[in-house]
Amino acid sequence: MARRAGYWAVVGACALTAGLSGCAARHGPPMRAAGAPLSAVRVEPRSTLAERGFDGIVHAVERATLSAQTGGRVAAIYHDVDQSVPAGALLIRLRATIQRADLAQARAALHAARARATEADTRYRRIRALYEQRVVPKADFDQVTAARATAVASLHAARAALAAAAEGVDYTEIRAPFAGVVSARMVEVGEAVAPGTPLMRVASLTHLRVLTSVPQSLAGTIRRLGRATVSFDGRSIEAADVTVYPQASAGANVFPVRVSLPQPIPGLFPGMVVRVRFPTGRRTELLVPASVIVRRSAVTAVYLVQANGDTLLQQVRLGRRVGGQVAVLSGLAAGERVALDPLAAMRRLEPFPVLTGSAR
Repeated sequence: MARRAGYWAVVGACALTAGLSGCAARHGPPMRAAGAPLSAVRVEPRSTLAERGFDGIVHAVERATLSAQTGGRVAAIYHDVDQSVPAGALLIRLRATIQRADLAQARAALHAARARATEADTRYRRIRALYEQRVVPKADFDQVTAARATAVASLHAARAALAAAAEGVDYTEIRAPFAGVVSARMVEVGEAVAPGTPLMRVASLTHLRVLTSVPQSLAGTIRRLGRATVSFDGRSIEAADVTVYPQASAGANVFPVRVSLPQPIPGLFPGMVVRVRFPTGRRTELLVPASVIVRRSAVTAVYLVQANGDTLLQQVRLGRRVGGQVAVLSGLAAGERVALDPLAAMRRLEPFPVLTGSAR
């Protein structure tokens, strides 16, 4: 083979075998390994899952910006940024002097309306009895009937006003709509706010998803397979659901993709950048155990075990990691045997291992 045409320079050999005796170039055949045969694994092509990776941003499915629904001044703030809150927890309280006064006035108006309705109903019953006895004319009966209807309508209006006033008091207490964490606070104690003023943001860490974009050429395959893996901080998580949007981004020829994650995921927060890998089919690769890889300075290599027992050091170029194995892009051929114990293979070479040509 072309890779066996020459040997590495003396400097390269010395760098790869630091600590071993001798730095002279060796041009003869490698020494026959002595002792028991080395354990080796045969490199064979294997069908693996082809993937494409893209960066994505983590988003909270449940997130809300809490705004003031009534005017007032901030009286107290009970939770701050990065604090977890249960559903319904009191976050901010506004001064409610005006709102409570409106509530008291509405209650008084309701009592008055209830009294007028009672009086009107009593008078109606009395006049109706007299009208049935033909003691009073029909005009009097019509008058009390209308008065009672008016009193009943006023009672309903007073009840509605009371409900509105009570709602106004409730608006002075801003509560968490769901369990989550406070992600932002936009006001301080003593600050005056008007209806619509943003006060605080809350996000749930229980339901998370990742938003990314994929090229138009891959959108159909990703939609058909419906699988994805999200990687961050050395961890990989299988997606619970993959949704490819039905419309491409204008002018970019990419399709937005929403990747839903299982719950909960410790250490994952909204706004983080993660890597999203989508399977796109199958491909054939040469895989070797990650433990057989030898790294010396900038050189990556493996020890080859020949049929006659000779051991050679072969430079390789690596690709992606697949579980506990690594794909070899060049430097190895199918059928070659790689030593499973690189340290034992190195010790059996005298005075230093022979490194066959550059990675193929």
